[in-house]
Amino acid sequence: MTKPRFGKRLGFAAIMAVAIAAPSARAQQPEPAPPKAGKLINAGDVLSGELNAMKIRGAKRGSKGAATYQLTSEPRRLPPPNGLCNLETGPETFQLITSSDAQAAQLKGFIGKEISVKVDEVACAEDAGQMSEAVVTKWSIVTSH
Repeated sequence: MTKPRFGKRLGFAAIMAVAIAAPSARAQQPEPAPPKAGKLINAGDVLSGELNAMKIRGAKRGSKGAATYQLTSEPRRLPPPNGLCNLETGPETFQLITSSDAQAAQLKGFIGKEISVKVDEVACAEDAGQMSEAVVTKWSIVTSH
């Protein structure tokens, strides 16, 4: 014979079994695929993104700081031997090195806006003070949006 509260106990046991089994069923779902590396960027290709100005700390007292700009773009792979710059998807931030005051003045008007630059030389950032993942040493503005 059954005890008076058998149905309640059976229902409670069923609810507990479902509650314990549910998280393990969710945990067995496949993990999302890792992000794919961006497409390769070669000399002469166009790189588009938002332009930001960067302040350099540690400059000598009394010296005029160099204008430094950063372009944030989609992940891109660099040509060998640089490859992915020790990143899973390739660099997303590119530091634009200005070689003259004219280049700095040209970029100054585009801060915070989308721009496109033609890349002539690009490499992975290697110096400890660089805040970008890659450095574009030779470039020219193609179009502005």
